[in-house]
Amino acid sequence: MQAEIISVGTELLLGEIVDTNAAWLAQQLVPLGVNLYWISTVGDNQARLVEVLRRALGRSALIIVTGGLGPTEDDVTREAIAEALGEEMVVQPALAEQLRCFFQRRGYPMPEHNLKQATLIPSAQALDNPIGTAPGWWVEHQGHVIITMPGVPSEMKRMWREQALPRLQTRLGDAIIVTRTFKTIGIGESRAEELVSHLIHSHNPTLATYAKSDGVHLRAAAKAPTEAAARAMLANLETQVRAAIGSYIYGVDDETLEGVVGRLLRERNLTLATMESCTGGLLANIITDAPGSSAYFRGGLVAYTPELKARWGVDPALIAEHGVVSPQVAAAMATAARRETGADVGLGITGVAGPDPLEGHPPGTLHLGLDLRGQVETISGVYGAERRQIKRLAALNALGFLRRRLLERDDVPPAAVNKGF
Repeated sequence: MQAEIISVGTELLLGEIVDTNAAWLAQQLVPLGVNLYWISTVGDNQARLVEVLRRALGRSALIIVTGGLGPTEDDVTREAIAEALGEEMVVQPALAEQLRCFFQRRGYPMPEHNLKQATLIPSAQALDNPIGTAPGWWVEHQGHVIITMPGVPSEMKRMWREQALPRLQTRLGDAIIVTRTFKTIGIGESRAEELVSHLIHSHNPTLATYAKSDGVHLRAAAKAPTEAAARAMLANLETQVRAAIGSYIYGVDDETLEGVVGRLLRERNLTLATMESCTGGLLANIITDAPGSSAYFRGGLVAYTPELKARWGVDPALIAEHGVVSPQVAAAMATAARRETGADVGLGITGVAGPDPLEGHPPGTLHLGLDLRGQVETISGVYGAERRQIKRLAALNALGFLRRRLLERDDVPPAAVNKGF
């Protein structure tokens, strides 16, 4: 089935709201075997929306529309669909009664403008919205299906899962697509693609690489008559992917790097603390994104100045000798974090987030220190990126650094060395 998504809302065109709905829906179509070829954004203008709908009807069997289902005059999605199909909207007494009950439960009468939300055209059926006032539409017209849902993400997602998806699945063929995403850290996209180049050209299952904010993802998809058959195909591909990429893979699907590191710390009964400079507390923030992090994370110190680093245990003479941006200071920060908090593991980050160089170091220079029960190691690298991205790369690579060492040894890491990222 060939599909397209239409997002409705002037606020999307003005950049006031980011269109997360289209991206989420695109992800939902993949395992259904639906081919998504176009995504369009149109403002709250009936004539332009009718134009976009008619173009979609000329090329797509499935059209998914989000937004424009509110009660105000600029909510014109229903009117545009009716015009594009040449049908008339009629108020449905049952839907009108549901709306009135919705408002009564909240203690105030329904504005008459909301009656437009109780309309249908002859080719439409209502999609229930238990958490909002805007029912969706399921439209079948001359071989086309139009699914119309609210623009509010929480309402749209629930309507999709509970109302639209079950109906859509009954219309699709027997083929089932199952996907699996392998998440990596510490390897670039081009290098990852090079390592799995012999697998990328396969048509079923397929494999593709994507650069994401938390590392490089490798997304695999298999198509088969049954879910079991598709998963068997993916299992075989996963064996080959892991053989090629190895320990760069830190997780799959919904796993996060901070969650994986937290699990490793819990399994080894270790606690963690951090001292950060250029990342300004971002590492601690990411660590505590993992549920249950209080079981192993003792705390984080943000030491942005040499004076504060010294106050929290970094030797001023070391800073004077090597400079604040150095592997030696990163190592000392890791040790200071561990000692100050009584943790088993300390992570230290220092560097230059930019955009200006510091002490002869180019923007993107990063030094990461790891102290695991008194055994110290550092890694260093230079990332030419935007300031916010440099900070995130530093925090993620620090977690990746810790993950590798926890996997290699259950007790302590190797003797002190300095390596690149």
